[in-house]
Amino acid sequence: MALYLLVWIILGVALAGFTMVYTQAKAVNALLFALPSTLVYAISAGFSSYYLCRANPLGERKLLSVVFGLSTASVLAGLLWTALAEMWNELCQLPGAGWAGVTLSPGLTALLFVFGTLLYGLLAAVNYLAMEFVRARHAEKRELESKLLAQEAELRMLRTQIDPHFLFNSLNSISALTSQDPKGARAMTLQLASFFRQSLGMEAHRKVSLREEMALIRHFLSIEQVRFGERLVVEEALDKEALDCLVPPMIIQPLVENAVKHGISQLPEGGCVTIAAWRDGSRLRITVVNDMDEYQAPGRGKGIGLNNVRQRLAATYQQEARVEWGGREKHFNVEIIMPVETGGE
Repeated sequence: MALYLLVWIILGVALAGFTMVYTQAKAVNALLFALPSTLVYAISAGFSSYYLCRANPLGERKLLSVVFGLSTASVLAGLLWTALAEMWNELCQLPGAGWAGVTLSPGLTALLFVFGTLLYGLLAAVNYLAMEFVRARHAEKRELESKLLAQEAELRMLRTQIDPHFLFNSLNSISALTSQDPKGARAMTLQLASFFRQSLGMEAHRKVSLREEMALIRHFLSIEQVRFGERLVVEEALDKEALDCLVPPMIIQPLVENAVKHGISQLPEGGCVTIAAWRDGSRLRITVVNDMDEYQAPGRGKGIGLNNVRQRLAATYQQEARVEWGGREKHFNVEIIMPVETGGE
């Protein structure tokens, strides 16, 4: 509002200067004639053009009717300003006013009419531009919200894919232990219940710290330890700075599960699973390496876990994150590379 009034004050001063030159009036008389009428017209024309544009949106009215309505309103506004200026000038020339107005010639009157008409049209154009800008911002906001909702739905779908996959593998393990080691099967069942209780606490978070993710993975590995015993060796190489970084919940668990199922379980003597994480500049790198049979093809089942991880990373980080894997020299390596993000950012 202050900027709007400032612009009109400048226009009023300019009109006063023109009046002073055109009518040879004193500067004070010209200012007292031009400024009050200009400010009154500014307020009345501003509200009028605003509500007129709101009542006739460009996309909902025929263009011809909008142009006709605005043209009529502009002409009426020009006539209004001319009449207002003449009335104010007459009041200024009353004997008791104490100061004289200016001499209104037909040329000055015509100038006021043209000036008022053009300014009203300009106000209408500015209002339409502002309305279109707001409409475009709202449309952009709605599009962004719809994309976020779609992304959330995709992430929820991918998250729900992991739980049945893990549960299916765990139940198979429990079934195998039932006849061989009933106590181990019972312990594994209890560990499984505790694991799901802990994982459900992560459902409300889009991202968790790597420290929390590793706590869940250790819980999972304790389940597998019941089954494999000394055949399963786990090593960790976690950088302290990396532990505070945020990651999608259960993004590493499928990789560790694959390492155990498709790597360690295929080795009669067992093997080692190594989990490492470190910060590499603005990137967080996480690797899961497991021993494997030298004659084993470097692939992992149907690839559900790896594909799920890749899709979740793409949905969360788009092109800024990736997952790579491959087998080499009796080891299978999976590496996740994603942007560094901490809880304070």
